[in-house]
Amino acid sequence: MGKEKRRRRAGRFGIDHVNHRLVLGSFSIGMPRSRIGRMAIGMALVFCGLLGFLPILGFWMVPLGLLVLSHDLSIARRLRRRLAVWWHRRRKPAG
Repeated sequence: MGKEKRRRRAGRFGIDHVNHRLVLGSFSIGMPRSRIGRMAIGMALVFCGLLGFLPILGFWMVPLGLLVLSHDLSIARRLRRRLAVWWHRRRKPAG
């Protein structure tokens, strides 16, 4: 039972609306409850990710920022859902 729960949890990726947490596989990160706070963190992550060629910053921040923004912005939410559907279809075995 423990392995099954871990495997299910490891496959999750997105926002847990009940606990207000960002879930990245088996890791989860708390998010601010205020919309302004989430928007500021998301925009900061995207902006710093665009400066990923500098030391310490990285391009990994762009998708993370878009994921945080998808909680509040409908256009980012649509893109995230399309990506999730594409990823699910790609991983689905043929036949």
